[in-house]
Amino acid sequence: MSVAYASSLEYLNEKVIGPAFEKAEGYKYSGTGAASGTLSSEIAAKEITPNVFESVGADNITPLQPAFTKWYVPYAGTQMVVAYNPKSKYASQFQAFANGTKPLSGLFTLLETPGLKLGRTDPNIDPQGRDFIYMLELAQSYYHLPSDTVSKILGTSDPGTASSSQIYAESSLDSTLQSGQLDASSAFITQAVELHLSYIKLPAAISLASAADAAAYGKATVTITVKGAKTTKSGSPQVIDITIIGKPTPAAIAFVKYTLSKAGLAEYKAGGFALFTPAAVGSGVPAAVQSELGG
Repeated sequence: MSVAYASSLEYLNEKVIGPAFEKAEGYKYSGTGAASGTLSSEIAAKEITPNVFESVGADNITPLQPAFTKWYVPYAGTQMVVAYNPKSKYASQFQAFANGTKPLSGLFTLLETPGLKLGRTDPNIDPQGRDFIYMLELAQSYYHLPSDTVSKILGTSDPGTASSSQIYAESSLDSTLQSGQLDASSAFITQAVELHLSYIKLPAAISLASAADAAAYGKATVTITVKGAKTTKSGSPQVIDITIIGKPTPAAIAFVKYTLSKAGLAEYKAGGFALFTPAAVGSGVPAAVQSELGG
């Protein structure tokens, strides 16, 4: 039973959910992590054939409909933070923003510092890459920062470019930060909690954590390139979605059912995720999965 998942879920799936699922259900678990957009494209091209797909953002699942799936279930949420290396020469300043002794608006001035090494992911293929840009745009407005703040932090006037020394694969970004090659990086709070990263929590107005702020998040945009065509994406609350790809197998149904069960969701909560009441979007949800939705 194979699961393709957003890299930000790697620790949880490989260390927690996967082993617990095998023990509880008796099926063999196999997982592959990568950027959600990359996985979506590979599924569409039939380069990979996972039984289950877990994405950050339903916009990576809807292009697969109806050929590969007709439904998905949002079940957990996360939020953007700024992670930092505690051995960085800027660590004391990051710590001051983290503990509230310095106003958070100053964080974004610090991130503009020439020579500060910042890491993020490719916005063209990875939701985290886009979410970091949305967060910066929201912060620029929220804190009434100069209009060139985002471009100075990103080192480019084209936020959607993949040609930047700041860009790393999502699967290697955290380890690059931990190794000391970066001073700071984008991160989901769940990654920071699970990997014990030092991080700065951000207010709901800019962290993409609050459903109540969805309209405000939508004002942040980035133009990316998908299959050679330009498209503009807008900010939204950060949601984890799950679906079955292709014909539902008993093992795939069992994995989704376990993930959405009280035991599975408890593991997500322990990992720093906010929990939603799971509700399906679309049609054709297997009855066993539907039972976890209360319907």
